[in-house]
Amino acid sequence: MTSVSGKTSNGFTYEGDYEHANSDRVTWTATYRRGGHFYGMRHGRVNELLGVPVAEVDTAVKDDIESTWTQSS
Repeated sequence: MTSVSGKTSNGFTYEGDYEHANSDRVTWTATYRRGGHFYGMRHGRVNELLGVPVAEVDTAVKDDIESTWTQSS
């Protein structure tokens, strides 16, 4: 499992983990906070990652975490 963290464009911080579900897919979970207070949790997956370098997988997961939170709140 790989850990990721960051800040969304709408001001929430997140901490998450992802793991490879198979050779071209990762699944992730993330917890969102603002000012140290819990605001929610989401999960998702990113597909079509066969042959993608690790740094780009991290970026794809972070982008999906951002998009999932900002589009749902």
